[in-house]
Amino acid sequence: MPLFVRHSMKPGPIPPRIASLRLAACLSSCIAAPAWCGDNDLAIKFTPSWYQSADGNHAWDLNLRANRGPHSLWAGQYLAREGQRQLRSGYEYTQYFQAGHVVWSAQAASGGFVGGSATLQVGDPFYLIAGLGRTNLRNYYNLNFDPNDAVTLGAGTGVIPHVDLALYQVRDDRLGTGQRITHLYAHLNLTDSDRLSLDGTYKRGLADDGMLVRGHGLTITYTHRHTFVRIAHDPYANFGSVSQNRFSIGLTY
Repeated sequence: MPLFVRHSMKPGPIPPRIASLRLAACLSSCIAAPAWCGDNDLAIKFTPSWYQSADGNHAWDLNLRANRGPHSLWAGQYLAREGQRQLRSGYEYTQYFQAGHVVWSAQAASGGFVGGSATLQVGDPFYLIAGLGRTNLRNYYNLNFDPNDAVTLGAGTGVIPHVDLALYQVRDDRLGTGQRITHLYAHLNLTDSDRLSLDGTYKRGLADDGMLVRGHGLTITYTHRHTFVRIAHDPYANFGSVSQNRFSIGLTY
């Protein structure tokens, strides 16, 4: 069961038209930690992340997430070197049905931001992915680095033993930027306790100054039991001129 993944110009107020929601984040969460998606026990995950930006405005992003059955609550704090701050919170509900599931998501943040999304996955072992996200266009510091006000379309399969593959694209359908990020996602169950996820991306679209940018990125996540490490490289983060490297460690209780 897949989900989706991330971007950021410099960690600073993200222009509303390129802010990002966790539109697909639930799909990928279920692949990376299957137990979270169907377990009624309470699970808590703490994830500190360090964003290293080429312009020197590095940032910390601290997130705490609680899951119980189909319900998820999370809260986050963004802290940038140049003084930008934002508190965030969100709620996700996974609605299961015979052929798949829908992830409903709502977010709010200091500064007046609110947003929401719905992501559908249907089919087995071949499945289709469809999603829609909308915000009030306020500034938002995010974990996910795809356009927020966007549609998502894609497909995937779990037909290969111990492997899940998905190809999908998230594209702006509201603000006329032409911004789109295509993801090729692979999740491998190496052993009962070890998992590896690879997310290759290709982005294309207009930056704030009207320049057309394009580039390839990669996110690698390795999970061992209740701990994971993640490394990501993101060129033209948030469709700006600055590239970004991101480093995360996650602990599940």
